[in-house]
Amino acid sequence: MEQKVTSHIEKGLIIALILVIVSVIGHVTNMGFDSWYNWIGTIIFFGGVIWSVNYYGKQVNNNVTFGNLFAHGFKTTAVITCIVFVFTVISVYVLFPDFIDQMIQKQMEESRKTNNLSDEQFEQGMAMAKKIGTIAALAGSILGSLIVGALASLIGAAATRKNPQGPFAQQPQM
Repeated sequence: MEQKVTSHIEKGLIIALILVIVSVIGHVTNMGFDSWYNWIGTIIFFGGVIWSVNYYGKQVNNNVTFGNLFAHGFKTTAVITCIVFVFTVISVYVLFPDFIDQMIQKQMEESRKTNNLSDEQFEQGMAMAKKIGTIAALAGSILGSLIVGALASLIGAAATRKNPQGPFAQQPQM
C-alpha cells in the first residue's frame, strides 16, 4: 500500500494559519512593533517550507529529484503567500486599520531623534510615509514571502535526501 502524499495546499494552509495566529497575537499584544517579534513569523515561514519539502521527500521514499523538491516547496510558498496577502489586506483595511499609521509614527519619532528633524521636515516625512505605507506593506508581504519561500525551498531541496528512480536517473558508475 502506497503512502498518501500530503499536498502542498494542505501544508501551505497549516503554515499560513500559524502565521496568521502569530500576526494577530502580535497586533493584539502590541508586540508587532518590535523588530524581534517580526522575525518569529519569518522563522516559522522558513522552517515550515523546509519541513514541507523534507516531509514530501520522506512521503515519496526519497524517489525525487532536486527539481521536484524545489517545485513542491515553491508551490507551498505560493499557497502561503496568497493566504498571507489576503490576511494582510484584511488586517490593513478592516481588522487593524491604524496599525500602519502607528508604525509610521513610531519610525518617524525614532528618525526625528537620530536625524534632528525640524517640525516641518517631520510633517513632510509623515505625509510621504502615510502615502506609501499601505502599498509598501502589501507589496512587502508578497515580495518578502516569495523571497523567503524561494530560499527555504532551495535549502529544503538541497538538504533532503534524494534517490531518484526512472529512465533518466543517474546510475552509479562501476
